[in-house]
Amino acid sequence: MADIDVFDGHNDAVQFIAEYSPSGRDFLLRSETGHLDLSRAREGGLIGGLFALHAAPERPPENDLIITADGYEVMYAETVDPLYARQQIEAERLALESLIRRSGGQMRMAIDVDEIRAARAEGAFAAVLHMEGAEAVDREFDYLHALHAAGLRSLGPVWSRPNIFGYGVPFAFPRSPDTGPGLTDLGKQLVRTCNGLGIMIDLAHLNEKGFWDVAALSDAPLVATHACAHAICPSTRNLTDRQLDAIRDTDGVIGFNLSVNDIRADGHLIDDTPLDTVVRHIDYLINRVGEDRVALGSDFDGAVIPRGIKDASGLPHLFEAMRKSGFDRQTLSKFAFDNWLRVFGLTWKNSTSA
Repeated sequence: MADIDVFDGHNDAVQFIAEYSPSGRDFLLRSETGHLDLSRAREGGLIGGLFALHAAPERPPENDLIITADGYEVMYAETVDPLYARQQIEAERLALESLIRRSGGQMRMAIDVDEIRAARAEGAFAAVLHMEGAEAVDREFDYLHALHAAGLRSLGPVWSRPNIFGYGVPFAFPRSPDTGPGLTDLGKQLVRTCNGLGIMIDLAHLNEKGFWDVAALSDAPLVATHACAHAICPSTRNLTDRQLDAIRDTDGVIGFNLSVNDIRADGHLIDDTPLDTVVRHIDYLINRVGEDRVALGSDFDGAVIPRGIKDASGLPHLFEAMRKSGFDRQTLSKFAFDNWLRVFGLTWKNSTSA
């Protein structure tokens, strides 16, 4: 299944590119490190994706992983300082822009559906700007407007920690995603502002109360760029059936996360997870929300993914496993490409609907 074009709903590659990190890798050269570079993307049929900007904590906590009797809990630092976050986000954004310029046309920044389609037709790789956690955004939203003008088209209000906009869901298993308060009043204003600008709201990493706050406020389809089903794997990061139904009912999309500890029923961080297990999880999601509302949200360079895929070059192995399990060509194409463009067309301003 190497002839399927793929658009990916989430990757963390920007934090590892040479333009951002002096010890990082050259995205334009093939590497065996991490999951994603331009060569491996082409080998896997990947023609574009949402590139996440993310502010890491200044001082990561020590002993952040707690093993419990039946699972795990991960402790993270408190809210990142907004000025520090903005410095990181700007450095990452400028690094991605520098990479795209250096690519000599092999990569493009895309801000609407037409530009993604044009890049695909002309053999260029389309990068769409996403931000994972809004710590860098000021209370007046001036920086949000600046980011939108620079190409930002997708925003997760929180990562898995609290900020002035809401409460991220902590990493834990087995546990409900209902872990605390939802959006703050400022977070609700952020949703309305993003709706007005045509910035897609990403529900990944937001706790359940925050999810329902967005659902009550937003006039756009509900989207989680990288998550799985809580009914199969009871991780806090995964979505309950009721949440999945809300995504279905707004004609939104769930990006299927390739992180093994959110796919496996036992929540174990084991890369030797069979592709049959992966496909059964995808099948559950499609049966729940429909074939038009599940897409790929790999979390490349941000997760442990199944060994049978390994990296972006191995995506055809996933599609072949899906084909063997009974998925037809149309469903595969929707999962790989069409569903993202459809929801972008419904969400982004001045975009041609897919």
